[in-house]
Amino acid sequence: MADFGGTELEAFRAEVRDWLEENFPTSLAHDANAQLAKLQAKPESDEARAWRLALGAKGWGVPTWAKEHGGGGLSREQAKVLAEEMAKVGGHNPIGGMGVRFFGPTLLEYGSEALKRQHLPGIVMGEVWWCQGYSEPGSGSDLASLQTRAEEKGDHFLVNGQKVWTSGAQHADMCYCLVRTDTSKKHEGISFLLIDMKAPGVEVRPIPLINGTSPFCETFFTDVKVPKDQLFGPLNGGWTVAKRLMQFERDSIAGSLGAGNIGQTLAMPTIPEAAKASLGVEDDGRLADADLRRRITDHLMENRAFQLTMKRAAEDARASNGPSNAAAIMKYAGAKVAQERNELLVEALGYQGLGWGGEGFSPVEVQAMRSMLRSKANSIEGGTSEINLNIVAKRVLGLPDPLSNKSLQ
Repeated sequence: MADFGGTELEAFRAEVRDWLEENFPTSLAHDANAQLAKLQAKPESDEARAWRLALGAKGWGVPTWAKEHGGGGLSREQAKVLAEEMAKVGGHNPIGGMGVRFFGPTLLEYGSEALKRQHLPGIVMGEVWWCQGYSEPGSGSDLASLQTRAEEKGDHFLVNGQKVWTSGAQHADMCYCLVRTDTSKKHEGISFLLIDMKAPGVEVRPIPLINGTSPFCETFFTDVKVPKDQLFGPLNGGWTVAKRLMQFERDSIAGSLGAGNIGQTLAMPTIPEAAKASLGVEDDGRLADADLRRRITDHLMENRAFQLTMKRAAEDARASNGPSNAAAIMKYAGAKVAQERNELLVEALGYQGLGWGGEGFSPVEVQAMRSMLRSKANSIEGGTSEINLNIVAKRVLGLPDPLSNKSLQ
């Protein structure tokens, strides 16, 4: 993918404008919920489906993926132009989810040609949605202790076990899943299977959360038959694949946290705006509450530093073929920044930030509270903050593991 500039980039911008004028339904302009209906597991209108299919066929749903894999083959500069022009007409990219953000990039690196041919088309067209079968009731932070079994039975594996916190499982078509294929080893006994969520024996139960939503699920596998050709990576070599996927996951979550908050659907006021409206200002226009003013300023500085570091990390990732273990740093920092942002906004709204519903609270005020509650999971999902700090210590800073030092035992 070449880098374009000057005349070439402006020519591409004109091409994007012409294509959007021809293919983007004006009835969907600035209606994110309608455009992202399939991504949000809601009924998809004819216009939204036409827009998704047109974008997928062009390869612009995954603009920087290579054309031979169904992508647009665009440079990062071209992808930026595409995003800018789509924003101008009120367009959103309806092709996403875990297939695009986590599994797809891992499939491109580790997948066989047969698996790529089978699974990439559904991802780039936004037709097939994926969920992640990692955590189990007794295997969260110590993921490698997982017990979901996959026994070889001739031409298939027979899978039995339970997963938990399976995001979007109730709407997913496929699951990339870690299973134990060798009980005599821990990390080296894990394999990576691709499981049809409509297969007999798969049961999904949504889990109600503190903020009133149920994006996470319990997933049960009872004698589920998985064809042998759905083994991703080597038999008993799934842990290596899983670790790479988690780098993509942490990098993606960090970017989402930096941009706002996972699950928000309404435009939220800035913290200073909310605080000034609720608490008033001094004669010079400054927020009247000096302590809150200081804490908001500290947060804005930290968030700006995070945004700049994310930008630098993204440039490093492009230059080095994807995210590294440094993604754990960004995931940890992003969770901290997002939680502080949500807590400060609720505080800035005063009593109006405490509402759960009812006529006395606006939709924005209700969402502020629910987003604050949802953000409590930011330091758990995609690897807990404690685990991410361990990764930073061992794999980024190269610090010794005190548990392996016999002098300390």
